[in-house]
Amino acid sequence: MTAREALAFWLEHLAHERRASPRTLEAYEFSGSRYISFLERHRGEAISLKILTEITAGEVRAWLAHLRQGDRPLSPRSLSQALSAIRSFHGFLDRRLEAPNAAIALVRGPRVKPGVPRPVSEDQARGMLAEPGLDPDRQNWEAARDEAVLTLLYGCGLRISEALSLKRSDAPLPDSLRITGKGSKTRIVPVLPAVRDAIKAYLVEVPFTLSPDKPLFRAKRGGALSPRHVQATVQNLRSRLSLPASATPHALRHAFATHLLGAGADLRSIQELLGHASLTTTQRYTQVDAAALLSAYAKAHPHA
Repeated sequence: MTAREALAFWLEHLAHERRASPRTLEAYEFSGSRYISFLERHRGEAISLKILTEITAGEVRAWLAHLRQGDRPLSPRSLSQALSAIRSFHGFLDRRLEAPNAAIALVRGPRVKPGVPRPVSEDQARGMLAEPGLDPDRQNWEAARDEAVLTLLYGCGLRISEALSLKRSDAPLPDSLRITGKGSKTRIVPVLPAVRDAIKAYLVEVPFTLSPDKPLFRAKRGGALSPRHVQATVQNLRSRLSLPASATPHALRHAFATHLLGAGADLRSIQELLGHASLTTTQRYTQVDAAALLSAYAKAHPHA
């Protein structure tokens, strides 16, 4: 078996057994292909499954250095993700194809400083939800649609892909939604009255006949609304409202978590609402809340 055949076997395993998302598969295929191409140039020969068991820690470090210094150098975070993909690949080779390589465990990735979420404030969130209806260049149904999508992101803490995966049969929305997120992880999300009202307003205005099994949100010509459209809408809102570049659609999801935390919600509940596999991911929001607390203290205390 060649290395590329082994790579295809691994990707098939991820797609059908692990149910990895298309974006994860794309990223892993890209990292795996670059890894094998580098080894072919480095060794000057075709790479077989047997050769993969003989790859040294030094060769893996050389590959990482190549990624760091190439025409399009990768950031430490991207390097760490690429190394994680290759570790997963070699772990699969060990478990499924009896082709172990202990040297991979000796390679340490670059130190990555955890990023802090950058949510919008409550006032900024309100402005983003209200502004689509004030845009004279939008038809009423388009404004209602954009407001409904953004309200889902902020009111339910959904990712763009999760909001756009809703079908017509999901509306009118119940008191809670069953959402399937990353890694096919399912969670229950409460639905606020404001979210239900926004969806109802959109359904009253939408000019298309929506089949129960078809997407709820439609583009201008009747096709499914794309994530790119939502991103472009928020980019336009940033300009109209003079918001910072960090005000993205995902910032509304960050705001959902941060504002809940500031109002006294516990981390475990927020973890479940967001669908995070690890509590460590959710704990990043405590840094944001602490920063806001210190900022308020600095502005209000007489001796600050």
